Amino acid sequence: MDLKLSLYQGLVNRSPAIQKRYRELRNRHSGRLWQAVSWAALIKWNLIQTLGGRRLEREYYEPDAGRKISFGCPESSRRGILKPQELAERLAEYDVISFDIFDTLLLRPFARPSDLFFVAGERLGCLNYEAIRRQAEQDARKDALWNIGCGEVTLAEICARVSRMTGIPGEEAERAEVQAEVELCFANPYMKEVFECLKPFGKRLICISDMYLPSDVIRQILEARGFYGIDRYYISCEYRASKWEGTLYEIVREQSGKEASYVHVGDHPESDGKQARKHGFHTEPYRNVNQAGMSNRPRDMSALTGSVYNGIVNARLYNGREEYSLEYELGFVYGGLLVTGYCRFIHEYAAEHAADKLLFLSRDGDILHRVYNLLYPGEASEGKTEYVHWSRLAAAKISADITRYDYFRRFLHHKANQSYSMRQILESMELSDMLPGLCAETGLSQDGILTEQAAERTEEYLVRHWEEVPAHYREESEAAKRYYAEVLRNCKRVCAIDVGWAGSGPMTLDCAVNRIWGLDCEITGLLAGTNTLHSMEPDCSEAELTGGKLVSYLFSQSHNRDLWKFHDEGKGHNLAIEFLLGSEKGSLKKLVWDENQNRAAAVCKEPDVPPDMVREIHRGILDFAKQWPVWCPISGRDAYAPLRLLLEQKDFLRFVSDIMERNV
Repeated sequence: MDLKLSLYQGLVNRSPAIQKRYRELRNRHSGRLWQAVSWAALIKWNLIQTLGGRRLEREYYEPDAGRKISFGCPESSRRGILKPQELAERLAEYDVISFDIFDTLLLRPFARPSDLFFVAGERLGCLNYEAIRRQAEQDARKDALWNIGCGEVTLAEICARVSRMTGIPGEEAERAEVQAEVELCFANPYMKEVFECLKPFGKRLICISDMYLPSDVIRQILEARGFYGIDRYYISCEYRASKWEGTLYEIVREQSGKEASYVHVGDHPESDGKQARKHGFHTEPYRNVNQAGMSNRPRDMSALTGSVYNGIVNARLYNGREEYSLEYELGFVYGGLLVTGYCRFIHEYAAEHAADKLLFLSRDGDILHRVYNLLYPGEASEGKTEYVHWSRLAAAKISADITRYDYFRRFLHHKANQSYSMRQILESMELSDMLPGLCAETGLSQDGILTEQAAERTEEYLVRHWEEVPAHYREESEAAKRYYAEVLRNCKRVCAIDVGWAGSGPMTLDCAVNRIWGLDCEITGLLAGTNTLHSMEPDCSEAELTGGKLVSYLFSQSHNRDLWKFHDEGKGHNLAIEFLLGSEKGSLKKLVWDENQNRAAAVCKEPDVPPDMVREIHRGILDFAKQWPVWCPISGRDAYAPLRLLLEQKDFLRFVSDIMERNV
């Protein structure tokens, strides 16, 4: 015994990665054969860990680091499945058409079916209920196999075990699980259409399932999802027979007539495939959506949120009903969780701090504003949210008299040695009339390239003639003031929402509103993410973040530091997220006042992403937001996980870079 314990300690407990793999293997299988297989696997894993530079441990702690996923072709186009009408016609060749239920007719918003137990456990107020519930089912099946020779059990029998383990009344546990199944299961859109296409053929439709839920509950769920007309339900727990052993198929044929022809549709290769064929059924396999999609899904997420996210995405892309564009999938798969989670974060912050209004800054604020209004329509109808025109470019000009440092950095020093001519630079600054005097006094050429030396000489000249510079921007500053005076009417405290990264959007707006225009309104900036370790100025906003003037959702120096260290502007990570969230219109150049319309008009640059591409990305984001369950939280860490996996793909970063370059 001591030797066995020592071996267990040495082979299993030496590494969390090995321990996790071993326990998963033992939980899935039992018996002496699998005990031997488990020990063989232990030896193999320990050799890999020892000889492979602790590779298993690295994968355990950073499961998505360096992972490759396929990019460039929409995932939904890879399913290779018959159209619903075509499958219905093939099925109609048989007398009796049988369907598996769960993962075929019905889908759950989880990557693993047992994750529904998390929801039931939370409602029951029971810690670690998911593991308890799995263990209870395993024990109940062992008892049934020993006592009656069949491992098929009812939910009531499982919940009796739960009651023994926890003290929760069995009926209460049963009720919580049934309620969760009824609420969360949804119709597989592909199978729903197949089902509808079959109706004119008048065939006999039945369901066969290895399941512990009673048939009346299953019927209730299916009919609530539109599956009417099923003649009979063959549920393993009620017949004490199973598909995986084949005995349930024999019962069906005995009761429905052995002379009839049968076809079965299901997702399990053994239970719905091999065993069905062995017992006289033809089969039409339907690949499990989660098995089809999981190789492209993130692994480094919290258990429940990750399962819900992966389950929803896999169900959408791999059910076979529809193929989507690459842009739509980018929005649904990678932008959706970020935007939905960020909007919920904004809502919680605004409620806690009693914000009078939420200002979604252009351009990335466009999709954020639309999703926020979708999630919280009451606030939209009350006028508490608004998409407003603002940009770093417009702010740099309006606040030039106060923030000269940023003004010169943006227009001169950040553009030095990038092949811009002096003429182009002064034109972008709207100071073209000062160019002749600048060149005459400094000796620079109007068509010469802006070098670092030229930038310094230009800055020195403009400082000497500074009274002329702000005068060029007074008209647009006055237009912006009139615009924001209306936006902020009756507001004393607002949140300005931006994607990031230094927080210059909200902070320059605060400067203009309170220091330049005197509108007297407290502005707090909410950011998706901040400058990171790789930024030229990683500490740029630390004072504002520490003081609460800026608040970040995804990461900052004091929050999710692993993401703060990973996210790299130099690799195109900022650009990639802005690509996913940017609006159809280009960034704001300036606001001008239209006297005829008595309102401000936005003068914008040309968009850097084709508008039709933006619309598809945003459609995917909006569809995701509609589908995400309100009870499931989205932390910043979880929201970034799909993005991190995408940002690891050089093909995607090149794709974004090529699009931006073509449209500049």
